[in-house]
Amino acid sequence: MANTFGYGGMTNHLGDMQFSKFILVIGANPAVNHPVGMVHILRAKEAGAHIVCVDPHFSKTAAKADEYVRIRSGTDVAFVYGMLNHIYTQKLYDEKYLKERVYGYEEIFKEAQKYPLDEVANITGIPVDTIKRVATQMAKAKPASLIWNQGLTQHTVGTNNTRIMPILQLMLGNIGKNGGGVNILRGHDNVQGASDMGNLSDSLPGYYGLAQGSWKHFCAHWDVDYEWMQKRFASKEMMEKTGYALSTWRFGVLDEENFANNNNTPIKALVVIGNGISTTSLLDKTKAALDKLDLVVFIDPYVNDVAVITDRKDNLFLLPAASQMESSGSVAATNRGYQWRYQVMKPMFECREDHEILFDLAQRLGFKEEFQKSLYNIAKKEGRKDFIWPDDATTEMAQSIRSIGLQGMSAKRLKEHCDNWHMFDKVTLAGMGPMKNQYYGLPWPCWSEKHPGTPVMYNDSIPVMQGGMGFRVNWGIKAPDGTNLLSPRRLPGSKITGHPAITAENIESVLGIKLTEKEKTSVKGTSFSTGTTNILVEKALQAGLCPYGNGKARMIVWDWYDKIPIHREPLHSYRPDLTQKYPTFPDKKNNFRANLKYISRQKEKDWKQEYPLNMLTGRLVAHMGTGTETRSAKYLAEIYNEMFVEIHPNTALSLNVNDGDDVWVYGTSGTKILVKAKYSYRVDEGSVFLPQNFSGIYEGKNLIDRYPQGTKPYAVGEAASMVTSYGFDYNTACPETKCGLCRIEKA
Repeated sequence: MANTFGYGGMTNHLGDMQFSKFILVIGANPAVNHPVGMVHILRAKEAGAHIVCVDPHFSKTAAKADEYVRIRSGTDVAFVYGMLNHIYTQKLYDEKYLKERVYGYEEIFKEAQKYPLDEVANITGIPVDTIKRVATQMAKAKPASLIWNQGLTQHTVGTNNTRIMPILQLMLGNIGKNGGGVNILRGHDNVQGASDMGNLSDSLPGYYGLAQGSWKHFCAHWDVDYEWMQKRFASKEMMEKTGYALSTWRFGVLDEENFANNNNTPIKALVVIGNGISTTSLLDKTKAALDKLDLVVFIDPYVNDVAVITDRKDNLFLLPAASQMESSGSVAATNRGYQWRYQVMKPMFECREDHEILFDLAQRLGFKEEFQKSLYNIAKKEGRKDFIWPDDATTEMAQSIRSIGLQGMSAKRLKEHCDNWHMFDKVTLAGMGPMKNQYYGLPWPCWSEKHPGTPVMYNDSIPVMQGGMGFRVNWGIKAPDGTNLLSPRRLPGSKITGHPAITAENIESVLGIKLTEKEKTSVKGTSFSTGTTNILVEKALQAGLCPYGNGKARMIVWDWYDKIPIHREPLHSYRPDLTQKYPTFPDKKNNFRANLKYISRQKEKDWKQEYPLNMLTGRLVAHMGTGTETRSAKYLAEIYNEMFVEIHPNTALSLNVNDGDDVWVYGTSGTKILVKAKYSYRVDEGSVFLPQNFSGIYEGKNLIDRYPQGTKPYAVGEAASMVTSYGFDYNTACPETKCGLCRIEKA
């Protein structure tokens, strides 16, 4: 989405769905994974919204929808092109919206003609009449909302999936509208925050990337010398190079061919903090890498499941961290809004808060003074000797992350929202009484302390100081073909139409103003997203402009391998007859520092001959994430206490498998898991479903006795990630867990 609109966050929010007339849920199961969020969807249904759930597995969300559409996993792009084909031929698109606000839609319509509906039906398994009906209903409903989650992202074509969905909504004019948007439901309450804060191997906090200018920006805010920072790395090249991803670090330990991507050095130590990692595919590779490392450290309130899987006997440390109830600070919700969390109780036993552990680590590594310097600077400005955690850390975060507009946030404002949450409308997020002119959680961008936050992004029909904005100008003001990428529209209250992002160089010409000499000195060499003052942003707001510019969304990403999304068959395709017509990507070297296979893996063999069943994965409502926490909760463990595989009765009987039998599930990497067979009509005869919330048993061996005394979970089971197939998104290296093949045999 960031390469379509300018930002990658959820465009609207959960309550806003109650304004929708049609909601398409695809690649998501909010009834299980987001039960609180599902309430808003059901209220929208009560208000008349038509709900369609597209999923290869008949989920609990599908059971609540008005219509369920079964799709073959990995064919979402083809399905949407089928919809777009029908939308184009029936002229159901929003022509005025496209001409004014979007670049490249003509190319998408041309591509859609390559997907006649009978071919789309052949690829996806969805009947032609169903494709037409869903497309027509969605196009005629004004507005319509679209929801997705990991069912779209965890594929080799995950990026194509998450590009085609915004394209569909742009075609219908549903972006920047209440009740519309593309609404990604994050996995838990701070996934968005973890992303915003830079827990990514290809970017500093705030999506600044890793270029020299980004490093210098943060060095200025952290009050550390850039040259000192550069010396922390082997070279400037390594400083600015994308690191290993959660899915690729194993190759940096195990495969010598990847060492060249890491300055000719294997990974020797691993610190895991706040991440289960056991649900990442190729669990056998994770185990092998953990066994080989010199040092492994887990920082977590619970015993990380992979700490039990490894056979290593030394240099394995489990540091007990405080839980969310034992700590305080801000967390970012799925809608980009930040919420303050007060400490309920002091950390128990030996548990410590994350920042205390990291401060001690920094001290032992010799840079604690630099690590804390900006915090002491903030305290000094307020006349204090010591910094206050987490308040001053929130200030540091907000003042440095200007690219997404966090500078309007503060610990004070977030605490006021927490203390007065009853003064905010639960549907619109609008404040009342003392909270008037603010939206709950100050969803970013929140450009200044007077800005209310942005509950619905890209709404250019309201003033900027009410949350209005056009599309971000993030890839120049002209496309490679010379097309002007600035919007012809203006925000209410502004005299200026489309304009570039505000910088020190262009502010006077764009706004038609003159800066004082003092102001010029303060902003020299900076833009709306860099520097240490908010002068450029404040001037833009005064002129009624959004600081990041006012441009057009784009449907063509001209510097990517797939400039527009296209359908590509999974590496381990259930339809090998389609792989020649719709091949995957070429192999890619140095992809998050790993040499990853794509076409060579797809062509390695006819995978379906040996692994004839399509394997789906998902989560259970009683368990969260890896299940590490919830399987340690007695009453939740009672609900789902053993691992299973859902299999259609006809398929099971053909394998001489009865309901409740122990079966071996074999993955395409030669791995296996021992689970219970569960008869289910929620899958079709060619598919099986595995929950992702179990661990503690490894290829039939129960590891419960490896847990430290007093930490044994109430429920253990085989991990689905042991048999999920090899595969990684071409752009993000996100593992392909939602589409693979397997074989089942009676144990």
